[in-house]
Amino acid sequence: MSEESISSTPTPLPTRLSRLRNWLSLSGFVLAVSAFFAFVLLFSVDLFATHANPYMGILAYVVAPSFLLAGLAIVVLGYILETRRIPKDHPEMVSSFVLHVNLARQRDRRLLVGFVGGSLGFLFLTALGSYQTYHMTETNSFCGEVCHTPMEPQFKAYQHSAHAKVACVACHVGPGAGNYIRTKVSGMRQLYHMILGDFNRPITLHNVNQRPAQETCQSCHWSQKHTGDLQKTYRHFLADETNTPFTVQMVLKVGGSDPVHGPVEGIHSHMNVSNKVEFIATDESRMKIPWVKVTDANGKVTEYRTKEFTDDISKHPIRTMDCMDCHNRPSHKYLSPNAAVDQSMAYGRIDPAIPWAKAKVVKALVQPYATREEANQKIESFLRAEYPDEKRIDALVAEAKAIYKVNFFPEMKVDWRIHPDLIGHKDTNGCFRCHDGKHLAADGKTSIKGSDCTACHLIVAQGAGKDLEKVDPKGLPFFHIDSENSDPSCNECHNGQNQD
Repeated sequence: MSEESISSTPTPLPTRLSRLRNWLSLSGFVLAVSAFFAFVLLFSVDLFATHANPYMGILAYVVAPSFLLAGLAIVVLGYILETRRIPKDHPEMVSSFVLHVNLARQRDRRLLVGFVGGSLGFLFLTALGSYQTYHMTETNSFCGEVCHTPMEPQFKAYQHSAHAKVACVACHVGPGAGNYIRTKVSGMRQLYHMILGDFNRPITLHNVNQRPAQETCQSCHWSQKHTGDLQKTYRHFLADETNTPFTVQMVLKVGGSDPVHGPVEGIHSHMNVSNKVEFIATDESRMKIPWVKVTDANGKVTEYRTKEFTDDISKHPIRTMDCMDCHNRPSHKYLSPNAAVDQSMAYGRIDPAIPWAKAKVVKALVQPYATREEANQKIESFLRAEYPDEKRIDALVAEAKAIYKVNFFPEMKVDWRIHPDLIGHKDTNGCFRCHDGKHLAADGKTSIKGSDCTACHLIVAQGAGKDLEKVDPKGLPFFHIDSENSDPSCNECHNGQNQD
């Protein structure tokens, strides 16, 4: 039979489904099938991955379904356009508008091969793109830089932390199905608020109990290890004309928590291996802890509370202490102005020979600024006005800006005051939330063990010059610059910006 006779053969009247046989609807089908294929692939990769990815919820449950819906919408659009082409008075003419593929015609064969080849190529690119996108969402740059404004403070601090080589997802996604589901919901919620721009400034936790801190930390850190004593040196500079150095060398009694590997003692006796520590916090940030319960290795239970706390404990949630109650900023620590300037002076990035350098730079850093650009301009203007004839002013200005860049984020309203570091008790009440001597047992006299200066550390040397040569391994009494101030609540004066 000739090509002319085949083409002139009358075709039967099409059904409604036949109106889908047009190139636009078929393209929509390809897009929808590819999106469904991407969803299945992403879901499978995420399901069998060694660890969960918090952003897979966005890809698998938002992006892929969006393309699926878009493909189906194109199918419907093709159907509607095909229907509108049918003359109302001559329905028999629909046959001329319905897609027919005649393999006897060379043109149809070329179109069919091209369509099938393009569809298969699109599916291959979908699979490849989905796989590469999955791995891209696991990178630290994706976590910290895609949502640049809200996540900039966390990302900048992370890059200067002890965990800078640890992937973000290794800590921010916990084990188990519950954490898996929560990360999916969280990822989609973050996308929603990012699009609307209505995220909190600063970023806050929606649920402070959501992170499985102890399980996450101990996947790398061995809680049973007996660390013993560690020697630390803290170099400070006073905010006076000569930037007087004041160094403290101390031994930290880190100790351990497992009697199998050493005595249960020191700071790490809080690790809930032999001893179990529980507490009640009356604020969400856990800065106010009026009630503490300690269960020792022999099962002896002792409760401590402040005189002001007379509530029934059943009215409050009781939390078991874990790593993050002290190490609350392990990867996202913002240095206070005093600490940052001390560090820069100790490392030689700010010359201590510049008169009043400590005081001037700290003063420039703590002023309220609306934007990073405004801060850079005003910090430079202030310092240049203070040191009009100083040859080292360029280096001083550059370092002040560098300190501000990694510790202050005015657009997100983030600095050391918003996210305090609870390790120690100098700039915050960290340890003194419990070890303040005010938490008393039932007898009204016994305070929590360790509520004194030598419980966790010994000062072996302090001061400058020859004073640092006066080393006593048994410990020295702390020498305060202001001899009249002997109150152990250091953070009441040393708040990170006052004159250290």
